[in-house]
Amino acid sequence: MKFGYFDDRKKEYVITRPDTPKSWSNYLGSTEYGAIITNNAGGYSFYKSAAQGRFTRLRFNSIPMDQPGRYFYIYDIDKKDFWSASWQPVGKPLEKFKSECRHGTAYTVIRSEYDDIVSETLYFVPLNKNYEYWHLKLTNRDTEKRKLRIFTYVEYANNWNIQQDMNNLQYSQFIIKMDVIDNIIDHGTNVFMPPRPDDFQYSDQARHTFLALSGSKITGFDTDREAFLGTYGNYSKPLALERGFCSNSIAVGDNGCGVLQTDIALNPGETKELTVVMGIGKAEEEGRKALQELSHPDKVYAEFRKLVDYWHNRLEGLTAETPDELFNSMFNTWNPYNCMITYSWSRAASLVYSGERDGLGYRDTVQDMLGVLHLIPDEARERLELMITGQTSTGGAMPVVKPFAHKPGCETRPDEREYRSDDCLWLFNTIPAYVKETGDVGFYNKILPYSDEGEDTVFMHLKRAIEFNLKRSGKHGLPCGLAADWNDCLQLGHDGESVFVAFQLRYALHTFIEISDLLGEHSEKQWALSHLNNLDENIKKYGWDGEWFLRAYRADGLKFGSKENDEASIFLNPQSWSIISRHVNQEEGIRIMDTVKNRLLTDYGLLICDPPVENTDPNVNKSRVFNKGMKENASIFNHTQGWAVIAEAILGRGNIAYDYYKRFMPARYNDTAEIREIEPYVYSQFTHSKYSPRYGASRLPWLTGTASWAYFAASQYILGLQPDYYGIKISPCIPSYWNKVSVKRIFRKKLLDITILNNNKKECGVKQIILNGEKIESDFIPITKLKETNQITVYIE
Repeated sequence: MKFGYFDDRKKEYVITRPDTPKSWSNYLGSTEYGAIITNNAGGYSFYKSAAQGRFTRLRFNSIPMDQPGRYFYIYDIDKKDFWSASWQPVGKPLEKFKSECRHGTAYTVIRSEYDDIVSETLYFVPLNKNYEYWHLKLTNRDTEKRKLRIFTYVEYANNWNIQQDMNNLQYSQFIIKMDVIDNIIDHGTNVFMPPRPDDFQYSDQARHTFLALSGSKITGFDTDREAFLGTYGNYSKPLALERGFCSNSIAVGDNGCGVLQTDIALNPGETKELTVVMGIGKAEEEGRKALQELSHPDKVYAEFRKLVDYWHNRLEGLTAETPDELFNSMFNTWNPYNCMITYSWSRAASLVYSGERDGLGYRDTVQDMLGVLHLIPDEARERLELMITGQTSTGGAMPVVKPFAHKPGCETRPDEREYRSDDCLWLFNTIPAYVKETGDVGFYNKILPYSDEGEDTVFMHLKRAIEFNLKRSGKHGLPCGLAADWNDCLQLGHDGESVFVAFQLRYALHTFIEISDLLGEHSEKQWALSHLNNLDENIKKYGWDGEWFLRAYRADGLKFGSKENDEASIFLNPQSWSIISRHVNQEEGIRIMDTVKNRLLTDYGLLICDPPVENTDPNVNKSRVFNKGMKENASIFNHTQGWAVIAEAILGRGNIAYDYYKRFMPARYNDTAEIREIEPYVYSQFTHSKYSPRYGASRLPWLTGTASWAYFAASQYILGLQPDYYGIKISPCIPSYWNKVSVKRIFRKKLLDITILNNNKKECGVKQIILNGEKIESDFIPITKLKETNQITVYIE
């Protein structure tokens, strides 16, 4: 079933019916002031942190899953009827209520029509502002004059700290104090306490937000939730809407809300506009200033145009036109936008992530940067430096880095049992990617502090990460699993060994050797080579299980991912990473990936492992905590899919690589949205596998490493655009039925206008490159040969 379509020209996804299988969401704002909004105007707003800065409320895991939100209620004064400008929360019958939602790049527009009244609401956060706009445009299509009363609604948190607000009710219900100052609502918490702006995490300080309305006279208000909704009311039928007017309530304690009432008369064909501005600060100060800035609707539209231009420019660094329109929709807009949002909020703010995770998870964030380096290299560098300073002097990493509270050199070092073996090894994917993208080789020599004590060059930070894993190796000479090795369900024990991390370590050593060559560090190269050779021998001797690679060992020698196991006898990760790390040769790689295809392939992607875990001792494999076919228990874990695509592309098998890519590409399921259920325009963490009764349904959209790895696989391995230190390699691995691909790429401020021609229906292999009329004898173009604008034709053999 189809619920919407991609509007590629506007870079929007258009939802044509509001009763989507799940609430389909979008993001507004920035890492300073962020917000989530759904196709029915649900969601919440937060400042700096969704866990410690959420000032509007959402009830997670409820029905519907996105309430409350940012609502306009519309009341017909003569007919005594009311509805909402979005289908929900009132929920008028769909045969009478028409709705369209356009999710764009950091904005959402909801257009509705009911009883000859057309409403259009534009939601966005203006650039560099700590407030948001809800701009409502009302049009009368009736033949008679209509008298309407409009009510805003937002429900406030009693404390910005989500745990305090939702759990500590004996405290939080007695600290809120609402007020209305010059028709601006002031939402205050702990108002008699001093503010502590330099200590964001202190939850008991005084804080304020404001809500104001421009474009129409205020005729009433409510700031007490129960007064507006009624003690036994709800969002679909508030008491104030049933009686037709607000009671001018002021909440002191209990629960607050933001309701401003205004009356509008519309002649036939007439349109009127009004704007809500909600943001951080006191009503009489920041609220009054924001309202003064909002002098005319033209101001809203001007700010909106700036926002659209800003975001569209951020996505212009890489675009492609291929024979697959759905690939184009994802690759040119939604995948990079998904990467940007994930980069911004890690795993901290969505309709699923409810504030339990705060800050930037180390392993997640370092991977997330791979999807944005080419688009925002300067911003990404700042984030990369932040994460490098989250590495401890041991070479391991803090599990979470909080940008609003991080103090390099002064952080407490994690306990030895808290380290995860894979955390710092992701730096070997991201740091070289940044340097190759920008040509900033000097970055390797930049001195940055460790989180706890001391400092080093970035190059030596990398060496320390390798040493961390070498020092924590088990009896087979493979890296220990420590607290976790990416898969948090495997109970390896601190001293158990991870074959997957062994391949990561091999990749790290191989990359370190490459960097050592670049920097002329010959002794460091020899050091790494000796460890690489030793590690290779240990992987060959202890990692191979006869037809595929093991996943891990427990310290007592028990194997994971072995043919000896009745359950979870094969895992995907070590197979794809044996190729990514260049441990195996071409012939071995093909044999391994053929086994993967035979054992793990399903209609919607590759299983993380097979068969599922039901009876294995949970002290060995805790995956059985999940139902079969879900999460780590033999689901289609989408994070891993990009690695399989990369592995197949390295092997030169473009048809298989693209087939795997399409199976987890969200847009492929646009016309079967009732199966996938979540948004068809963004990636998700996992998809229910054949072992689940929900086979094909996906879960945990938006904030997932799937987004960056899908984009990285598509750009660098399918399209084959691989930046290098002194130029760029172009080596596509595409399906044989793609005859022509056009790509535009900004590389070090130079435009590459690339045409890939595949007249012989091959999958890979560059026969010739023509650069500005000159033949290039390899698939590598030196940066010295590039002009400001470059015409490049790539012929596949």
